[in-house]
Amino acid sequence: MPDKTTTWDAIIIGAGAAGLMCAAVAGGRGGRVLVLDHAEKPGKKILISGGGRCNFTNLYASHDNYLSRNPHFCKSALSRFLPADFIAMVEARGIAYHERDHGQLFCNESARDIVDMLLDACRDAGVTMRMGTEVASVAKTDAGFLLTSNHGACRCRQLVVASGGLSLPKIGASPFGLRLAEQFDLPVIAPRAGLVPFTFTGADMQAMKALAGISLDVTARCRGGVFTEAMLFTHRGLSGPAILQISSFWQPGDSISVDLLPGCDIAAELAAVQTAHPKALLSTALSQLLPRRLVRLLCDTLIRDRRLEEISEGEFDKLQRSLHDWQLKPSSTEGYRTAEVTMGGVDTDSLSSKDMQVKSIPGLYFIGEVVDVTGHLGGFNFQWAWASGHACGMAL
Repeated sequence: MPDKTTTWDAIIIGAGAAGLMCAAVAGGRGGRVLVLDHAEKPGKKILISGGGRCNFTNLYASHDNYLSRNPHFCKSALSRFLPADFIAMVEARGIAYHERDHGQLFCNESARDIVDMLLDACRDAGVTMRMGTEVASVAKTDAGFLLTSNHGACRCRQLVVASGGLSLPKIGASPFGLRLAEQFDLPVIAPRAGLVPFTFTGADMQAMKALAGISLDVTARCRGGVFTEAMLFTHRGLSGPAILQISSFWQPGDSISVDLLPGCDIAAELAAVQTAHPKALLSTALSQLLPRRLVRLLCDTLIRDRRLEEISEGEFDKLQRSLHDWQLKPSSTEGYRTAEVTMGGVDTDSLSSKDMQVKSIPGLYFIGEVVDVTGHLGGFNFQWAWASGHACGMAL
């Protein structure tokens, strides 16, 4: 175990995706690298991702898939470590994978394959791992940094913070990285849950409960974000890929717009049914386009159910507008408990986009989720972890 005389070229706090990538790269360049993590096992978030199969990257990842106060910051790292570069690692390892919708890549067997690949890369590079290590303090010294922990003290020339965000506290997420940034007077963009289900209260929650289990493809919009994917009604509110995506744009108090039938000319569809079956009920006609339980709710809230022959063309147009722009106002989100990522983090203005080093403190780096760079759903956050970890590792 490290003692007060142990000195390393680099210490990396965090044995997640970004930290393991950084360690493997830095160790491969000949540095003496130590990885510390408070968890008992490395890569816990990788292991549970993608339903246990790890959506390890996205074929179409680019800077356009990331949110940050400075949207240009991520360009440098992402351009120097591409999805193809990580795929090459996966293929060299012999890990079988497959593509799902929108360029998402998953392991055929298990996320454990990705963790084992990274751990073996670290081992081959001579990296030392210290799990179950709680870092109690970090101090800047003339020669670098002094860390104290439950396993003693150690020194390093360069310190990398890859401690992740606040999402999924049940697997050990902590505010360590953000607190360390504040200790060194670095600006932090207020963190909040991202890629997270919405919750509702009162009558809205009761309506969602009545629809729980229904899933349909929609287009969700909020604050410039637009996503066409599945939406799922739950007992607490809304989930599914479209909702998780739009949650990263949503702010408390906002409404979201949901197009229940993207690409469909609803007025024309209903007019055709009206001509063929004028005495049919509106609910019957809508049930050919939408789930019946949802139709009942819509007829209670948007337009009274009656025979199609009784409905005017203007009312069809109004209904079409309502179904293409169904306004919903979430009360909140499920928070960090179920959030896939943490929005916000260390302000990128304080970091070098080339190597993730703190501009005002040579030798100190922040990488991965702790930084104010958040990807869309679908493998983009892992690609940021690989790219930021690689950029930093190449500088150590």
